[in-house]
Amino acid sequence: MIFETLATYGHEQVVFCHQKDVGLKAIIAIHNTVLGPSLGGLRMWAYKTEQEALNDVLRLSRGMTYKNAVAGLNLGGGKAVIIGDPTRDKSEALFRAFGRFVQSLGGRYITAEDVGIDVNDMEYVFRETEFVTGVHQVHGGSGDPSPFTAYGTLQGLMAALNHKYGHEDVGKPSYAVQGVGHVGLEFVKLLREQGAKVFVTDINKVAVQRCVDEFGCEAVGLDDIYDVDADVYSPAALGGTVNEQTLPRLKCKIICGPANNQLANDTIGDEVTRRGILYAPDYAVNAGGVMNVSLEIDGYNRERAMRMMRTIYYNVGRIFQIADRDGIATYKAADRMAEERIATIGKIKLPTMGNGPRFLGRMRGQ
Repeated sequence: MIFETLATYGHEQVVFCHQKDVGLKAIIAIHNTVLGPSLGGLRMWAYKTEQEALNDVLRLSRGMTYKNAVAGLNLGGGKAVIIGDPTRDKSEALFRAFGRFVQSLGGRYITAEDVGIDVNDMEYVFRETEFVTGVHQVHGGSGDPSPFTAYGTLQGLMAALNHKYGHEDVGKPSYAVQGVGHVGLEFVKLLREQGAKVFVTDINKVAVQRCVDEFGCEAVGLDDIYDVDADVYSPAALGGTVNEQTLPRLKCKIICGPANNQLANDTIGDEVTRRGILYAPDYAVNAGGVMNVSLEIDGYNRERAMRMMRTIYYNVGRIFQIADRDGIATYKAADRMAEERIATIGKIKLPTMGNGPRFLGRMRGQ
């Protein structure tokens, strides 16, 4: 039923990558390349089944199409997953083998960091293909995108605060942050710099304790985060945490965080709106990371990246305007904004054949 699924989601290409000698089982999904080559991160996860991995990469790659479109980038949407435990299955050979599969696509897919992957893993991928973003600064890259994703999330949060309360004072509300990994931790730092009250939880108890000791956060249990009396719920881990079981427990007025695919389904998105909760669509809010790494294509500049992050404030504000104007949920307004841009550009462009972006100013090799 794979082709029926692809037809439903609108994917152009799905590549299954296997190299038994190094234990590589990976899937690369290219959703749409009308706006340009597909860009999206590589995720490594101990998926229970291959079907689960396929479902994840299809969903995430489609989300990247919408994220890149709303962000105003000349890039399409793609994603890759490696089936494996990132705590014990990583190796140089594994990532270099994956890099060769990326290279074989000739630039139709550009990879980057995602869950379970760090800049050191990307170094190995980079040895086999130039179609990598988020490489270390010594190569002319931008490095870890987490701080930029967090800063972009802050811009989206300010837009949500302005729409809901008429101010941008991040320090006034309280926050329930679910997940304090790379991005979540950076986001917590930004909130605490503004003096905000922050509740945190994570499966990693060491990371939670760091937030308590270094940043003055209040730790709560994994399941208790949904019952916290906070103004803003900020998902910063895996997706689907706003669902039929958790939504009735949330006391927040705003949902805004850096996690992908926060809403379990569209019905939940409609119910969020019905309850008067303002949802800042995840792929518009968390676009800071992809904005940052996309600049490597034309030659990376940190100052330009920081200025680019501010556009997230205006993009999210525009989504709220569309939702109010058309009387629709904000997740639908975000999709509408993305689809309109793709349709407009699609009248003058066909899906990209690759032929390689430029990646000016970067150096490969040791």
